[in-house]
Amino acid sequence: MRKARDLSLKFCMKLCAGITCLILLGIIGYLLYRGIPGISGEFLTAQTSYIKDTVGILPNILNTLYLILLVMLIAVPLGVGAAVYLTEYASDRRITNAVSFAVETLTGIPSIIFGLVGMLFFTQILGLRQGILAGALTLIIMVLPTVISNTGESLLAVPQSYREGALALGSGKWHMVRTVVLPNAVDGIVTGCILAVGRVVGESAALLFTAGFGLRLLGFADALQSSAASLSVALYIYANEEGKFDVAFSIAVILIAVTLIINLAAAFVGKKVRKD
Repeated sequence: MRKARDLSLKFCMKLCAGITCLILLGIIGYLLYRGIPGISGEFLTAQTSYIKDTVGILPNILNTLYLILLVMLIAVPLGVGAAVYLTEYASDRRITNAVSFAVETLTGIPSIIFGLVGMLFFTQILGLRQGILAGALTLIIMVLPTVISNTGESLLAVPQSYREGALALGSGKWHMVRTVVLPNAVDGIVTGCILAVGRVVGESAALLFTAGFGLRLLGFADALQSSAASLSVALYIYANEEGKFDVAFSIAVILIAVTLIINLAAAFVGKKVRKD
């Protein structure tokens, strides 16, 4: 009886896993079927021109890369530093509980709320224009909880004996954290970075209010204070505002490709760090 029940449960779990994989493959396959025919060299390397009646997403690709660069440069050091402090240095349980509660609360807030708060604080109170800078600052607040929580869990998973061994050999606290704890927690840090990048690439609601709708080709310095649409915002514009669903599907394929490339790069960097 017990063996039959175990076999049935095992079959159900395999069936659920198979259905999930089929749904994922179906969605990706449909996107590729609708999107790949619209991808061309001009589509990837030009900007949209209403005079010439052409569509190009090079500005949106660059804007997305600008956002990723700014967000990761600021969010990763802040998130990893906060996680190290909470797990290795903080001794007051009230502080750690308060920070943990704030992180969990931020994780559950809808992105549209972040967009409204970012617009109110960064563009109206601080006087920043809609652009990459305001959008990146808003996204930093959104992804910090992800980086902190993943890094913290990975740090806690490092065996305590590693710390005790390093301290017993005469290592200082920071030297122990830097040379023993962090290298062994690199998997969690890389995972947090990958999830953060995924949210940056796929975010649109918050960027509509902070980064703007601009489709012009801008340099990094100009894009910081000028309306600049990321790939996800451009997808929304072409699908919802202009009704160009073929362009939207092509942008969706590019989004998948960009996310895959960034994830593979992050995994490669994490592997190199572990090897070193």
